[in-house]
Amino acid sequence: MKLNYCKKCILPITKPDLEFDETGVCQGCIAYENRKKINWEKRKKEFDLLIKKYKSKSYYDCIIPVSGGKDSTYQVIKALEHGLNPLCVTARTDKLSEIGRYNIENLKKLGVDHFEVSTDPILRRKINKLTLETVGDISWAEHITIFTIPVRLSCQLKIPLIIWGENSQNENGGPKDKENSIELNRRWLEEFGGLLGLRTDDLSDLLNISNKKLIQYTYPSDVELKKNKTIGIFLGYFFPWDGHENVKIAKKYGFKTFYKDVEGSIVNYENLDNLQMRIHDYFKFLKYGYDRVTDWCCWNLRRGRISRNEAIEINKQKSGKFPSTYLDIPISEILKEINCTNKEFIQICDNFSNKKIFKCNNKGELIKRADGSLILNEHIK
Repeated sequence: MKLNYCKKCILPITKPDLEFDETGVCQGCIAYENRKKINWEKRKKEFDLLIKKYKSKSYYDCIIPVSGGKDSTYQVIKALEHGLNPLCVTARTDKLSEIGRYNIENLKKLGVDHFEVSTDPILRRKINKLTLETVGDISWAEHITIFTIPVRLSCQLKIPLIIWGENSQNENGGPKDKENSIELNRRWLEEFGGLLGLRTDDLSDLLNISNKKLIQYTYPSDVELKKNKTIGIFLGYFFPWDGHENVKIAKKYGFKTFYKDVEGSIVNYENLDNLQMRIHDYFKFLKYGYDRVTDWCCWNLRRGRISRNEAIEINKQKSGKFPSTYLDIPISEILKEINCTNKEFIQICDNFSNKKIFKCNNKGELIKRADGSLILNEHIK
């Protein structure tokens, strides 16, 4: 299978939900160019007008879901600048790193109340193993709870406003009609929240457990949401969004970066909380032929920080590497938490590898480099 790539950036056509125009330019690049036309001062006034309705409705003006990362730190800083009193909510990751814990504790020092929810770790690891084997995602549970837990608390504590960060469909290239979405709701979660065709109800049958044990993985009912008048908004709709700039601001307030570029990335300041993220991103490469390195190349390319030729070269050198370590922790130690051996993991990787885009021998077996990495049929041109 020949991979077609965006003529401006280097995203492949295999990326889910990515659309191309008649000239071969992807929706991510088009959306970025469209953002240059936005009157951000007007958007800022829209934000101030919107949040005015929610101030003093309860002790807390809003909920801000936070991981302790650069973007959620930036979200909190921005909310405080605009006079909000937020309740910060963390859906705790299963495999929290030391630097991740440090940054969560640092975020509290901004002067906010913080609520951290930890789900049953035994059940969580069963889910992680199951979803790795069935849908190729070790972080499925995490990507559900980061959306469900803050919304559940919104209803329980009667705090209607939830402030999320970026609209990934705008930044990464999704359907054209979703690029200017202001609101994150149930429909957005079901389309773009990483469910991969799996629903919480499925887990009850697959793991033979009661739905009561899965309550934190369940989005509130429409009745609950309507009664609470819950609304979740993207901060990136109202203010220019740039992870590179966000980290500069976050560092001024004590955010800690890694001592080197994170494995599977080209920066030292993202995805520092969850030790499973390298595995999650690697499966994106196995399925679609691109990964976090590609994403960062595209973001920097659109902003003029690198040329397309430089992006191609960086991607060629760093993309698609087998995840032998993450934040210097060996993969065997990370997999141990879900009772998975290296041998089992490699077999799961092979099961989800898209043989249409990777080199195989005449027996149809995947050809691998010495480090276990796969080889794309052809590189970006």
